[in-house]
Amino acid sequence: MALMKTGVIALFDVDGTLTAPRKAVTLKMLQFMKELGKVVKIGVVGGSDLVKISEQLGQTVITDYNYVFAENGLVAYKDGKLIGTQSLKTFIGEENLKAIINFILHYIADLDIPIKRGTFIEFRSGMINVSPIGRNCSQEERDEFERYDKIHNIRSKLVSLLREKFAHLNLTYSIGGQISFDVFPQGWDKTYCLQYLDEFTEIHFFGDKTYKGGNDHEIYESERTHGHTVTSPEDTMKQCTSLFLDN
Repeated sequence: MALMKTGVIALFDVDGTLTAPRKAVTLKMLQFMKELGKVVKIGVVGGSDLVKISEQLGQTVITDYNYVFAENGLVAYKDGKLIGTQSLKTFIGEENLKAIINFILHYIADLDIPIKRGTFIEFRSGMINVSPIGRNCSQEERDEFERYDKIHNIRSKLVSLLREKFAHLNLTYSIGGQISFDVFPQGWDKTYCLQYLDEFTEIHFFGDKTYKGGNDHEIYESERTHGHTVTSPEDTMKQCTSLFLDN
């Protein structure tokens, strides 16, 4: 039996890393993570709230992993217990938050894209999630919008406008997943969760959107982590096997 590597943690993005985008985790991945957890501590850091992470990774996710960081770590769990929260509304103020939301809704109302659905802005504890098509779209509509966005840069154009309009608020805009982007104060990206991992001397992060502007970029580039770019859940298992299990 492999021995536990002390001081080492493997930290994972969700979409595109442990699961296909917005899909449930496979039994094969669940079994793999269980075996990996016998060798290193394991954690999850996602931009979504705990409800959405649980929909993908299972309702027992906060006990299946040593650490679960929802909303980039703004809501943090260790061994099944809540250890920290942060609030966007408290940080930037209600008036600033309302101004951002009003601007986005006006922009989306005038945006001419093939289809629109519902829930264009989702308010979370430490961020807002913005979706030009609306989060109520089907998986097929998600896939279609992702292809459309790669050609027409719908999300990146709106992000550019927000950066200019609200520069004084020092916000970060992070494009992730297929249909949306997150808005949060600078420093509240996925590196936020690292404050809870001081006991570890070696932190490995695995994510698919590690490029500049992607929501895995900052933690991937952090001097505190060993960053690994993956292309699929299968690639995640392959890289982790090579790093942690083969030896």
